[in-house]
Amino acid sequence: MTVPRYRDPAAPVPERVRDLLDRMTLAEKVGQVNQRMYGWEAYERTGDGHRLTDAFRAEVAAFDGMGALYGLQRADAWSGVGFADGLDARDGARTAAEVQRHVLDNTRLGIPVLLVEEMPHGHQALDGTVLPVNLAVGATWDPGLYADAVAGVAAELRARGAHIALVSALDLVRDPRWGRSEECFAEDPYLAARLTEALVEGARRAGVAVVLKHFAGQGATIGGRNSAATELGPRELHEVHLAAARAGVAAGAAGVMAAYNEFDGLPCVANRYLLTGLLREEWGFEGVVMADGTAVDRLVRLTGDPVSAGALALEAGCDLSLWDDCFTRLGEAVERGLVSESALDAAVARVLTLKFRLGLFEQPLPPAEFGTAGLPDPGELGERLARASVTLLSHEGGVLPLSRTVRRIAVLGPGADSLAQQLGDYTAPQRPGGGITVLEGIRAAVAPGTEVVHGRGCELVGDDVSDVPAAVALAAGSDVAVLVLGGSSARSSDTAFDANGAAVTGGATPSDMTCGEGVDLADLTLPAAQRVLLAAVSATGTPVVVVLVQGRPHALPEPAAPAAAVLSAWYPGPRGGRAVAEVLFGDAEPRGRLPVCVPRSAAQLPVYYNGKDHRYRGYADQSARPLYAFGHGLSYTSVTYGAPRLSRSRVGADAPHLTCRVTVRNTGARSAEETVQLYVRRLSGGTSWPRVRELRGFVRLRVAPGDEADAVFEVGPDTLASVGRDLRLAVEAGVVELETGPASDRTRGARLEITDSESNGT
Repeated sequence: MTVPRYRDPAAPVPERVRDLLDRMTLAEKVGQVNQRMYGWEAYERTGDGHRLTDAFRAEVAAFDGMGALYGLQRADAWSGVGFADGLDARDGARTAAEVQRHVLDNTRLGIPVLLVEEMPHGHQALDGTVLPVNLAVGATWDPGLYADAVAGVAAELRARGAHIALVSALDLVRDPRWGRSEECFAEDPYLAARLTEALVEGARRAGVAVVLKHFAGQGATIGGRNSAATELGPRELHEVHLAAARAGVAAGAAGVMAAYNEFDGLPCVANRYLLTGLLREEWGFEGVVMADGTAVDRLVRLTGDPVSAGALALEAGCDLSLWDDCFTRLGEAVERGLVSESALDAAVARVLTLKFRLGLFEQPLPPAEFGTAGLPDPGELGERLARASVTLLSHEGGVLPLSRTVRRIAVLGPGADSLAQQLGDYTAPQRPGGGITVLEGIRAAVAPGTEVVHGRGCELVGDDVSDVPAAVALAAGSDVAVLVLGGSSARSSDTAFDANGAAVTGGATPSDMTCGEGVDLADLTLPAAQRVLLAAVSATGTPVVVVLVQGRPHALPEPAAPAAAVLSAWYPGPRGGRAVAEVLFGDAEPRGRLPVCVPRSAAQLPVYYNGKDHRYRGYADQSARPLYAFGHGLSYTSVTYGAPRLSRSRVGADAPHLTCRVTVRNTGARSAEETVQLYVRRLSGGTSWPRVRELRGFVRLRVAPGDEADAVFEVGPDTLASVGRDLRLAVEAGVVELETGPASDRTRGARLEITDSESNGT
């Protein structure tokens, strides 16, 4: 019996794809570009395990196959899946095998199904490891550590039978009012690009394909409003919002997810310029484009017809739907002549190519037993990320690091003993006792005989201050008060949800969430009761250390507010309480650096550091500068930075290569963990108006007390390139300043002339 070409593992993938496509009916092709089901509806609990549902069987039968199944193992308040009925690690692998086996055995061609899972900061499944959120990862400025952590969680995902991880990486925090700020690495394209590369690298180590979210410009919506309009022009898109996507594609990402927002009047999922002209034709991307949840169905507002809406997205370059009905009618669209069958074939080919490259036709089933033996412990790596992300924003009076031998420490605030508030959005339910809160971390860190007292003081949201006096009494009788404030993205069974899983808040729908998808803020100050608690505790005269556990930068009181120190921990994950305690007591240096600017108020937005350099002097009633700048972060020692030294003062635009060095000296008594930053500032020349400065490199140094070390930057075309008139990257002639320093607002520069050609350089 002759084996079909598509079944021959020795045959080239393009030949296998073509052979399989030639055998497929129109309905089977449509089935391969659809991802309609919520995965948790594909199984149900039985007395001794789980079984596949009739709804799942019907979905497979409808198209004699299934392209992809989303969220088989997702667990959270939206799906309603918990430990009582959901899939733990072992049941997850077994159920994934049952899904795959049913598709293989009950379809004509036996094409395996792609199993797609959310992995925003760990696999969003029961017993999946939870990492700190992306904004915390950004605060580490440590791509290597992040790649290791991603490899660990991706190995968990793969061991449970999944193939594709959906990970937010491409959005930037250009407006911190946006509830999804926590899903961004930074406000800066260069830092986001380096971490996106690390993400793809780590996942590929574990054999997991990554689909990067969201392409493109979703972080630029007007007013920080989720899924709203953008006013991006082509230049802003290319200079700021495409760098991470370009890096992720170059690193080997398997796919991108088209964002909800529009660009130039067209939603991204229907934007042929983005999905075909730029992504495929200019960048050479060969992977899949996935729609965001129900995004194709939204196009009916444009077309007036679901069949035409599906055709519009397919023609633009979308390959795979997510929960949409419109894509199920692509067969009708082909028959009506609204889109060619060749366009459908191209999308199907990309989906099939991914399945072949993942080896699903040869090894469609996960291992018989769940296991990640011998792989890095992602929980331990997540704790290291949390520790590295803690950022010391201000420090007066030498109160830190805390002494273990003080008589009494008051740990106060609504976030002090709340594990849920450390985890962030897109998080599965956690088993009791599986994490460490800040209160628990401090109690474990103090010496015997030190008393640790605790009081909430107030709730996370609202203006009820009835518990403030009790917290004030605890603080007044203590040697130091640690006040844990901030926000929460914790969802609950009472949370209302949109059709795509976004939280519905505001109006008649109260919520304790202050961040997360669908939770945008107009006012960035801390909630009213938290502000009262801070003022009252500070007024006791007891030294106060504020720890901000948050998913976005909140607008903070001016430094004159009586807090001895302020730290930001973002959402540090389940073990984040121990990481915070280690920094508080000096077991770890505070090496985090801000991946975003911290505003003084929402009224001064935007405050990102790399805006256009129009020399604006500021508002009449307050400063236009942020309270804390991008890259800022203090330490427990003191350091000095020398001026940058360039190996050449002039280079040609056709071959610009030089070295930039800067000496960092530790003048304090403790070891220094410095993140030395390199910025480029254009002084003249170029084809567009320059930005204030742009991050183009960073180096981490460890310097012992009294020692010095050099940070060395190799400067080449990637460092000096800018977006030209044709919207392509090129090194342009002119004069730039290469600046180095510990933060974007504390730099020293050296001038570099870029001439038209190498022959003119010296």
